[in-house]
Amino acid sequence: MIAEIGHFALILALVVAIVQGTLPMIGAAQGRANWMAVARPAAQLQFLLVLTSFLALMQAYIISDFSLANVAQNSHSAKPMLYKVTGVWGNHEGSMLLWILILALFGAAVAGFGGNLPPTLRARVLSVQALISVGFLAFSLLTSNPFERIFPVPLDGRDLNPLLQDPGLAFHPPMLYVGYVGFSIAFAFAVAALIEGRVDAAWARWVRPWTLLAWLFLTAGIALGSWWAYYELGWGGWWFWDPVENVSFMPWLMGTALLHSAIVVEKRDALKIWTILLAILTFSLSLIGTFIVRSGLLTSVHAFATDPERGLFILVLLCIAIGGSLVLFALRAPALKAGGLFAPISREGGLVLNNLLLAVATGTVFIGTMAPLFAEAFDYKLSVGAPYFNLFSAIFGLPLIAAMAVGPFLPWKRADLAGALGRLKVAAGLTFAAGLVTWYLQQGGPVLAIVGMTLAAWLFFATLAEWADRVQLFRIPPAASLSRALRLPRAAYGMTFAHIGMAVAVAGMTASSAWKAEEVRVMRPGETVEVAGYNYRFEEVREMRGPNYFSEMGRFTVTLEGQPVAELTPEKRFYPVQRMPTTEAAIHTTGISDLYAVIGDSDGQGGWTVRIYHEPLVPWLWAGCLLMVIGGLVSLSDRRLRVGAPRRRAAPAASAPATAS
Repeated sequence: MIAEIGHFALILALVVAIVQGTLPMIGAAQGRANWMAVARPAAQLQFLLVLTSFLALMQAYIISDFSLANVAQNSHSAKPMLYKVTGVWGNHEGSMLLWILILALFGAAVAGFGGNLPPTLRARVLSVQALISVGFLAFSLLTSNPFERIFPVPLDGRDLNPLLQDPGLAFHPPMLYVGYVGFSIAFAFAVAALIEGRVDAAWARWVRPWTLLAWLFLTAGIALGSWWAYYELGWGGWWFWDPVENVSFMPWLMGTALLHSAIVVEKRDALKIWTILLAILTFSLSLIGTFIVRSGLLTSVHAFATDPERGLFILVLLCIAIGGSLVLFALRAPALKAGGLFAPISREGGLVLNNLLLAVATGTVFIGTMAPLFAEAFDYKLSVGAPYFNLFSAIFGLPLIAAMAVGPFLPWKRADLAGALGRLKVAAGLTFAAGLVTWYLQQGGPVLAIVGMTLAAWLFFATLAEWADRVQLFRIPPAASLSRALRLPRAAYGMTFAHIGMAVAVAGMTASSAWKAEEVRVMRPGETVEVAGYNYRFEEVREMRGPNYFSEMGRFTVTLEGQPVAELTPEKRFYPVQRMPTTEAAIHTTGISDLYAVIGDSDGQGGWTVRIYHEPLVPWLWAGCLLMVIGGLVSLSDRRLRVGAPRRRAAPAASAPATAS
């Protein structure tokens, strides 16, 4: 009965979304205030209905209601409760329902917190958001119904993919989805602005917090997924340039550009057309990622859909959403008023460079990801691997990091580059010293890695120098500097944290990629192997049993110069229901490096395949990502973003439909 309630609530949500997507839009065009007013309660009702549907599906998982095909195919009575709950979105149908729930949540949030928006703009934004919901609700009901019943009812389920039965991957998809779907708000604002024919500083002020919220969740989701791959898959890496990874990375790159471009619109009333285009492209990349993962084009732990009908449905949605918005952009963008002028060497110019590098980097990742898929459609095998992506990451990433350090020192409109660099003399000296130390410690290179570490140090010290310049550290009495520091906007601190986080993450990425030590061999209990100066003694293997798996657990004692450092207990698990093995790496972090051990198959003669890794500075990667997320949260707490822009004063003919400027 509860499942039927969930199904009916989903149908009602579709009806409400259709009303929300049409009536307020027509009301905004015709100046009918009562029609526009429908948008807010409709958005809130849609969210409540989708939430009811989602909770109904979750309840079916919790009680193991195997009369639902979705539960029977993706759950098991012996599965731990955490994975029964998170298994709701560990499959195609449930993950799409989660997507719709987050989409409805963002719509309800705009309805609840958008009281200072002009009525016509709010109505159009909520209508565009609802039209997106219509597409995905129809997709779920027509091709991916999570409440479909089966008969006869099986005695037990087929269990969840064992790779998904992990805390990291349990919470990774919701974070990614909040990031993906969060950009739909920027998209809705962009489409609404094109229809209204007006983009100004107030518009950018409204868009920024939603973009920032989506960006920080997407950052956290990507980092969590990378961390999961690092410790769960047992190959000692944190990024593989897999297409599923790439389709989350591309919206992050474009969203970063959008976040910086919106600042220019707000501060200088410039780059308006470019910012609108970025908002459209960022969410379009989220939709493309959904198509790639859910259409059956890929086979991976993330790709649940294999039905061509689903892929065709999403492709149609993709063409309507992306194609329609780009056609609207082509028709309406030329009518938008041009923004303020600025010199190439200026804060605006630095942000334009930032945008161009991020946009071109996104394009190269897109080509490398999509080319093999297009080639396969014509029965041609094409492989684009890590060398391609690493090369272009260096080409565009290194100048981007170098420019990030200088940009905050440039004033708006016109700047003196020599003067800005002059304020970075101390940072340059410290960076040179850091580069020399890196070269001394790693004389074997590679040169590009030393350059990467030096640029990470450059960004780190330059960011600290920018904060010191703001508070006039060492130039005025300490008490006065402290007073200035306390009065700095939170958004300024957010930028500082985010840029420092990027510097720390780049150092971790560079060191762990260039100077990782690895040893793979067959070992027997009692044997010892040395990796990067650490001695790993293989003590024993024990058989263990978990709630729904069997395990062989190895035990290693690690010493450095005879002193005990850690005890590592990697596992090789076997899940009998899915008849699938998994690897559980054992990791000990020192803060400077990770000691990493994996146990594989037995050779049948008392030995086991063992992989030992020494991962230098890889903890800095996670620490840097955490700092970037903290920076986003701190910026989001800034009163200017929380309060938003003041209400635009209504013109005497406010009821008349807006026209292009």
